[in-house]
Amino acid sequence: MTTVENSATRVDNSETPVVLGGTRGGPDVSTVRKDRWWISPVITVSILTSFVVYATWAAFVGKNYYAGSSLHRDLISPFYSPCLTASCVPGSTHSPTISWWTISPALLILIFPLGFRLTCYYYRRAYYRSFWWAPPACSVVDSHKSYSGESRFPLIFQNVHRYFFYFGLIFNVILTYDAILAFSMPGEGGIGVSIGTLILCSNAVLLWLYSLSCHSCRHLCGGQVRSFAKHPWRHKFWKFVTPLNAKHMQFAWISLFVVALSDAYIRLVASGTITDFKIF
Repeated sequence: MTTVENSATRVDNSETPVVLGGTRGGPDVSTVRKDRWWISPVITVSILTSFVVYATWAAFVGKNYYAGSSLHRDLISPFYSPCLTASCVPGSTHSPTISWWTISPALLILIFPLGFRLTCYYYRRAYYRSFWWAPPACSVVDSHKSYSGESRFPLIFQNVHRYFFYFGLIFNVILTYDAILAFSMPGEGGIGVSIGTLILCSNAVLLWLYSLSCHSCRHLCGGQVRSFAKHPWRHKFWKFVTPLNAKHMQFAWISLFVVALSDAYIRLVASGTITDFKIF
């Protein structure tokens, strides 16, 4: 017997027979998993529901969204920026106003950042799995009997995500400008850094990271390019955003938390509940 034949014999003798069968997921068995697979969708539902409830309340309340010169600050909630209506608090608007809009200014602008998140590829996966159970986890039966993807009404509208991405960039510029204005402290030496300044700067940075890590952004930089050698600048941008894209989920959650924190903090400062302490 040769060495090759001897090795083949040893391999054959060490093989483990494969036995097919056992219970699998189906109409009568939702899953055979024994771990707590349901924890992730429950957490996702809890966080997203809490954010929607808070954002809805904050958008309709229509007050305490700006801490101005009377408090020696220039802090505006990201839910209300840019403030475009004639009812905006004095000092909170830096653009022409709309006179016929009589309800909360936030309702004019929130459709764009919320539309960007609602159609986001990651958030779609998150709420499809958690709210619709389609499917809620790997190896768990889908709650829907049929599947049509996003090719039919109303999910076909998810394709507008790329356009909300462009609007999102505009709002990022505006919120970056708000973060710069947050260094202004009228009546306290002119310029300084407070807790509110740090929060609005963090909010602007995280929103940029969330936007630049977006799949649409990566496609915009490098999509449909046959040769990066012929498009060196697009290759540079693509190489920059690709590592960010790998962290898109983390940026999505952290930025969601910080944008809500920014509104809540400024609301507490504007209402006089807390003081925005100056750091230096």
